[in-house]
Amino acid sequence: MAMARRADVSSLGSSYDIIVIGSGLGGLTAANRFARDGWKVLLLEQHTKLGGLATWFKRKKHLFDVSLHGFPVGMKKTCRKYWNKTIADSIVQLKGIRFHNPQFSLATTFDINDFKRILREHFNIDHDQIEAFFDCVNKMDFFNDSGMTTRELFEKFFPGRDDVVRLLMEPITYANGSTLDDPAITYGIVFSNFMSKGVYTFKGGTDKLIAEMEKELLKNGVKVQTAAFVEKIRSENGRVTGVEVNGRFIQAKAVLSNANLLHTINRMAGRHAFSERFLKSVDAVRINNSSAQVYIGIKQGEKIDYIGDLLFTSVMEHFDSSAMLAKKITSRTFSIYYPDTRPGSNDYTIVSSTNANYSDWAKLTKEEYAKAKEELIEDTLQALEVYIPDIRSKIDYLEAGTPCTFEHYTQHLQGASFGTKFEGLKVSQDLPSELAGLFHTGSVGIIMSGWLGAANYGIIVANNVDRYLRDAKA
Repeated sequence: MAMARRADVSSLGSSYDIIVIGSGLGGLTAANRFARDGWKVLLLEQHTKLGGLATWFKRKKHLFDVSLHGFPVGMKKTCRKYWNKTIADSIVQLKGIRFHNPQFSLATTFDINDFKRILREHFNIDHDQIEAFFDCVNKMDFFNDSGMTTRELFEKFFPGRDDVVRLLMEPITYANGSTLDDPAITYGIVFSNFMSKGVYTFKGGTDKLIAEMEKELLKNGVKVQTAAFVEKIRSENGRVTGVEVNGRFIQAKAVLSNANLLHTINRMAGRHAFSERFLKSVDAVRINNSSAQVYIGIKQGEKIDYIGDLLFTSVMEHFDSSAMLAKKITSRTFSIYYPDTRPGSNDYTIVSSTNANYSDWAKLTKEEYAKAKEELIEDTLQALEVYIPDIRSKIDYLEAGTPCTFEHYTQHLQGASFGTKFEGLKVSQDLPSELAGLFHTGSVGIIMSGWLGAANYGIIVANNVDRYLRDAKA
């Protein structure tokens, strides 16, 4: 279902070098790179504000960030290079990452030195074994894939130690939806990124981040249009010609889609534009899982004691990635926003995040759906009371989001939080070989999920688009 409000796009120009569809961090970063390189760029976003899943909303006086507020330190370098110093300097480290489950309870700064210490002191793992594991994951990359699954990786280094697997795997499952049976590189690359220097966030909140990015886009000459729903990517003779947006055709030499990969191919470009061989690989791409969240606003003047910045909680006896997706929630992450997260606000908010299956929510009746959201909120409060016993008396706002909520606002197929599974990466990369001038960036292959992965994949693809346009000019 498209957003109800659609903008009048009659004032937009009739032709651009590049049209970017979607304003997730991949699309935003690519658009900024294009503008800096001198291309004429149009950015179209179907929602009424930019950001994709890197977004926020306001209820009463509370600002709620949607998605976990944590990413690797590499985001700082990416923002400094491809955005500006102001954005990069607002990225700060989260020092309090906590785990609490039946197997262990501990706090960490989530960097390599602290994880090595924890593995030695809490789990009694041999020094050489620890070093060998980190050496292995640090060397993982796209071009040297061993074919090993994550399960096989852990069995190689920590056989029979499901407690160690939980420590190492659980936060990454929250970060990109990966499971033990996914390729080990989908785990290793993301984990080693975090291990470089820990977990970081944007001080000031997502609203400030996206506002700064929009300001930079406009300064560099990007034409930005929200409430712009792209109905079709048009092509002739195997080459992109432009897009139909809000009932109007706008010409372009290249189109970069930051929308869901399968939505881009099957709905916007249309299956007729691709070979049967390519469509077979498209049809083999699996949608990744979605998320459910509960947003908790604390009354003005009330405070909550510091319980960490990110709190990974579970009542499961052992790590189980399938149980982490179940509608009956056993594992969740609490992101706690203290006043210094948004300086000057004096506001406390908490966001509970869980991985979820779209199918568990999409088939419910209206009455069943409303009841399930109430149960989600109640279960979340019961879990939070373990850490903040008087939390109910401090709350003045509660709201739940489900996979259906994500689908409605982002247009992601099945409300996918992490795009597609690993096989989607090659399809995304091969797209311009099938239809000249059509490119894709976004959450594909699990590795490219999360804020840093999305932004960096935007740059990787932007380089390819730039090369395509320059070759066409020559």
